[in-house]
Amino acid sequence: MIYVVEDDASIRELVTYTLGSQGMEAEGFMLPSQFWKAMERMKPDLILLDIMLPEEDGLTILKKLRADRETERLPVIMLTAKDGEYDTVIGLDSGADDYIAKPFRMMELISRIRAVLRRAEKEDKAEEYRIGDLYVNPSKHVVKVKDEPVALTLKEFEVLCVLIRHQGNVFTRAQLLDEIWGYEFDGESRTVDVHIRTLRQKLGPAGDCIETIRGVGYKIDGGH
Repeated sequence: MIYVVEDDASIRELVTYTLGSQGMEAEGFMLPSQFWKAMERMKPDLILLDIMLPEEDGLTILKKLRADRETERLPVIMLTAKDGEYDTVIGLDSGADDYIAKPFRMMELISRIRAVLRRAEKEDKAEEYRIGDLYVNPSKHVVKVKDEPVALTLKEFEVLCVLIRHQGNVFTRAQLLDEIWGYEFDGESRTVDVHIRTLRQKLGPAGDCIETIRGVGYKIDGGH
């Protein structure tokens, strides 16, 4: 079941209809209060959440979901008319799994939903990595610098895991987009750059292990 929280009736109905045609059960809500009542009845597999809503905005709803143990890992894709880099980062730093700006193509939305659901279902193998002061345990979702926990968004964590699992290999922006977001971006490779930048900031000096290969992409050198 996918919940669609969107106050624009035409978008809400089109999304729920298209999801149904793709074999995905969906239910739409105009108001956050209706959504919260439904959440008491049943938890969905994924939530499509508009940012600009009556009663309370989507980011407030997202923060509530992430603060609740029952819904802290529930996949959420943000829908918004705001297409600025700042809004993208704010949405993802609040714990969103993905972000799509209106107007969007329905099949692109479907592919993003499938990618997020695939990742949610996939279990990480037990593994851990150490590079200098940086410690990463993908299966336990733990990142530490000098034994101090570092809070990362899901996307930042996944970028770090891809690079650290393939130390020494250079990943292009397109490869990272395909690996982590699971679809082809149309000229939005800056999303990768935004996540690399915030990731480095959060890791502090340990983030220096993420190297920029000019004109190509990024890599983590295990011997850093």
